[in-house]
Amino acid sequence: MAWERRSTTDALLIPLSLLALGAFILVFAAIPSLSSLALIVSPVSIRLKRVNARRFEIAEDRFWRDGEPFLIIGGDLHYFRVVPEYWEDRLLRAKALGLNTIQTYVPWNLHEPKPGKLAFNDIADLVLFLKLCQKHDFLVMLRPGPYICAEWDLGGFPAWLLAIKPDIKLRSSDPAYLQQVDRWWGILLPKVASLLYENGGPIIMVQIENEFGSYGDDKAYLHHLVALARQHLGRNVILYTTDGGSRENLEKGTIRGDAVFSAVDFTTGDDPLPIFKLQKEFNSPGKSPSLSAEFYTGWLTHWGEKIAQTDASFTASALQKILSQNGSAVLYMAHGGTNFGFYNGANTGGTESNYKSDLTSYDYDAPIKENGDVDNAKFKALRRVIGLFNAASLPSVPSNQEKTGYGPIRLQRKKFLFDILNSINHTDLVESEKPISMESVGQMFGFLLYVSEYTAKGKEQILSIPKVHDRAQVFIQCPSIDNGGRPTYVGTIERWSIQELVLPNVKCVSNIRLSVLVGNMGRVNYGPYMFDRKGILSYVYLDGRNLNGWKMISIPFHNLNEGPETSPILQVADLQAIKKSKHKILDNNQEGVYREPAIYVGQFSIDKATKVTDTYISFTGWGKGVAFINDFNVGRYWPSFGPQCNLYVPAPILRHGENDVLILELESPNPKLVINSIDQPDFDCRSRESSLSQL
Repeated sequence: MAWERRSTTDALLIPLSLLALGAFILVFAAIPSLSSLALIVSPVSIRLKRVNARRFEIAEDRFWRDGEPFLIIGGDLHYFRVVPEYWEDRLLRAKALGLNTIQTYVPWNLHEPKPGKLAFNDIADLVLFLKLCQKHDFLVMLRPGPYICAEWDLGGFPAWLLAIKPDIKLRSSDPAYLQQVDRWWGILLPKVASLLYENGGPIIMVQIENEFGSYGDDKAYLHHLVALARQHLGRNVILYTTDGGSRENLEKGTIRGDAVFSAVDFTTGDDPLPIFKLQKEFNSPGKSPSLSAEFYTGWLTHWGEKIAQTDASFTASALQKILSQNGSAVLYMAHGGTNFGFYNGANTGGTESNYKSDLTSYDYDAPIKENGDVDNAKFKALRRVIGLFNAASLPSVPSNQEKTGYGPIRLQRKKFLFDILNSINHTDLVESEKPISMESVGQMFGFLLYVSEYTAKGKEQILSIPKVHDRAQVFIQCPSIDNGGRPTYVGTIERWSIQELVLPNVKCVSNIRLSVLVGNMGRVNYGPYMFDRKGILSYVYLDGRNLNGWKMISIPFHNLNEGPETSPILQVADLQAIKKSKHKILDNNQEGVYREPAIYVGQFSIDKATKVTDTYISFTGWGKGVAFINDFNVGRYWPSFGPQCNLYVPAPILRHGENDVLILELESPNPKLVINSIDQPDFDCRSRESSLSQL
């Protein structure tokens, strides 16, 4: 009703105001000095605020928010690498760092793990995450792919795309591929349209593809994505591309003109001035605010490497150089998080076999650590620099998360993996003359068992598998021995060091069973070898001859966005039976007889008087495998290869009372059958193992 009371007064004032304005114009029109003032206060230099309108735009080589100049000081924080209970905590820490914008990818494979099976709940609740960003006054730069890279399995593409026949060409204008993208974006983009800034939400920019200039030169593909985004999101939202700051990358990855804004990324410490100058060539005049869309605060680490770390002062100085030149920057990463489940990505070198799998930890040496800790030199250095470019004082810094070591956890071998597989009714068993890929069998993650037979010849025989993705453990067994005997471990063939194996001479009246357990260690997420099917991808040769007649047996462990009900393996390894069991833990000698994959289980208790906090599970002394805590897939461990020794376990996964632990150990367990809950990370396994081997 306030509007009605004001309207009567306004009606009387309008004629008087017009008369006064006319007199003002007549008096001052003759004063020539005002012409110079008119240049100063022209529309080019002053942006009038729009009444009752929200608008984020680009003009005069700057970003503008509701008519005011805006400097993006953002950071990548990926909702799919943080348990949902911690989303708000991590955002508060990003706010304390001084950030005003959150950038996040959207991984297609998380949201559609199987064709038509959609997931937008729990850790995949994108809309909730975006609303939490807005709650804490963050703007959002959304990166919906369809390719995201991100050190994430297959760059975010669902692995089932690799099972489509004929083969589709990812990241291209292949009609079969575009049909899938049209369908996916037709689901995703309408979900976020109401959260665009102009519609009252936090999303100010939406990225088209991701660093496409480093991969291809298919403008028809990029134009198709632009048209599709406009169809679902309208004409006003800023679409942008991000490419490496070289002319070649920008030529291939950008779309000239003002339809799509071209941002850049480059190595931390590079002189930003010439790169931002080059960026302007790929944007329309006045439409090129300087933006480093990925300012690298650290770097990724592969298994077998030393943990990546970068100097805090150097990183902060490089950021200050960008911001002091009125440039915007997005920290990649502000908070890295964790590659839970089987979703870590991988890279290759110059050849497909030069394969390197990413760690479970995605700490990235970011200012907000994997566990949320902020009491570190990099957070302090970056916060100091960012504070120089914030008009308002920054929020206070939260304390580090509490962490508890709950002590040693004694495990018991529940069953050998092969025994579990023998007890399951394999309705999805696939038979073929030659081995076929995991994707063709319908097993997208984890493990696939290949089984065939061969005839004993009274001598050793040579086994060759020219192409295996990624790691094959080979076992032989003589079924005619009483109870079939135990499978005998022969050796391991790895993608990065393909070698022949010598199968020992076995006296067996029946054919010998050959079992090859292949582990998918994460699909390549970047570069020319991204079409990364898993499993045995070639013929298998025995003494130079094809070995035919194969059975493929899926081993379904549940992934990040799946429940344990999808895994009959876990149903067989029933933890309740362990709780009631009176069996003694196997002694060291009995355990040491076999080097065979097995399920190990145990529990640890958290007293009700004790606060449930984050912890780490140390696998020192164990071989290689996957761990589940209270049915949550916390990821892969491989301390014998390093550098990551411990897996991060966030408090929301835990509970008062008994906490269930289940691990699949692929190689050799710790002889004491003990893992430890400790209160800190450890990325020094590799050097420690090297020291031990030299003693």
